[in-house]
Amino acid sequence: MTKRAIGIGVFLLGLAVTPCVIRPQPLWSATELTQLRSLWIGSLPAVPPDPSNRVADDAQAAEFGRKLFFDSRLSANGYVSCATCHRPNRAFQDGLPLGKGVRLTKRRTQALVDVAYSPFLSWDGRKDSPWAQALGALEGPSEHDGHRFTYARTIADFYAAEYESIFGPMPALDWTARWAQMTAGEQAAVTRVFVNMGKAVEAYERTLLPKPTRFDAYVEAVLNGDRAGPDALTTDEVAGLKLFIGKAACVRCHNTPLFTDHQPHNTGVPPANWTDGKVPDRGWADGLPLMLEDEFGCTGRWSDAQSDECADRRPLVAALENQVGAFKTPSLRGVASRPPYMHAGQCATLEDVLNHYRTAPTATIGKSEIQARNLGGEEMRQLIAFLKTLGD
Repeated sequence: MTKRAIGIGVFLLGLAVTPCVIRPQPLWSATELTQLRSLWIGSLPAVPPDPSNRVADDAQAAEFGRKLFFDSRLSANGYVSCATCHRPNRAFQDGLPLGKGVRLTKRRTQALVDVAYSPFLSWDGRKDSPWAQALGALEGPSEHDGHRFTYARTIADFYAAEYESIFGPMPALDWTARWAQMTAGEQAAVTRVFVNMGKAVEAYERTLLPKPTRFDAYVEAVLNGDRAGPDALTTDEVAGLKLFIGKAACVRCHNTPLFTDHQPHNTGVPPANWTDGKVPDRGWADGLPLMLEDEFGCTGRWSDAQSDECADRRPLVAALENQVGAFKTPSLRGVASRPPYMHAGQCATLEDVLNHYRTAPTATIGKSEIQARNLGGEEMRQLIAFLKTLGD
């Protein structure tokens, strides 16, 4: 063999045994990292103030509100409290398709853990503060079904000292009188006590905040460049997260660290069983007018806010015609432990929810915003695996 042949052979042998160096590609692009940071609980801002409630962040009011929240005397039958539907051991909801207070309601009970951040309350946006929502439930015929005078008398009988230490003297009224026989001034004094009850309940509800999850631990590690961080999620969970912010487009509505944009959307959810052939639930289209005329709204006489401290409602009114069949986007934090799903429990499982979005049926009422997603069975499984990481 010639020297030239030997040299070529040695060169080729070197190519065969020298490992090929492949630089690893980053798991997340810069754009994806920005999206992950926007969903991370570390990006959640401080609880926003509620100018309509001067005791919103008063610790004493919060403790008073906690007692009211669990008091079943605040109902027509003496058996229903706020905690009847908003159960602490179930993320402050009840796990039922339709909430059941004194009577069966027409929608599913919403969780309260992020309520301090929500500009609108209830599935249809009919209330603009937690205290207004609480008052609506107390007088709602299917929820507590009580009357403000009865509630104010309960405060006088059982909570007078605690109430007065926060809000000042109870009104000097004849608590045996009938509402219809009271003067306008006396009725206003009763309503003030009733309003303060709601504001105390809000002060308690504002302490109910989400906790970090495995998803949050993963994102924090990734953002800090921690090599051990990715172990916080499995391969399937990471794949599901990529689908969530990418191909599945879930992040379009389920964004921010609370995994909700707090806005109404028509996603073509089928009518609830309770309609029984009646007109389907119109959602936001019926709820917004109620909020605009609510006596307990931010701009109303019982609010502590100045008029310029309340959100501008004009854009909402302008878009009202497009909100038929639209409902508020719920948070996905803790979603795996909160079946059933949708505004009236139309979907029993997360699989049912994803199948709904994958097929995107035509809306029964209004116009659906969603488009069908070409998701395979493996991708569906990965998405569910990711959603389960959002529980604390």
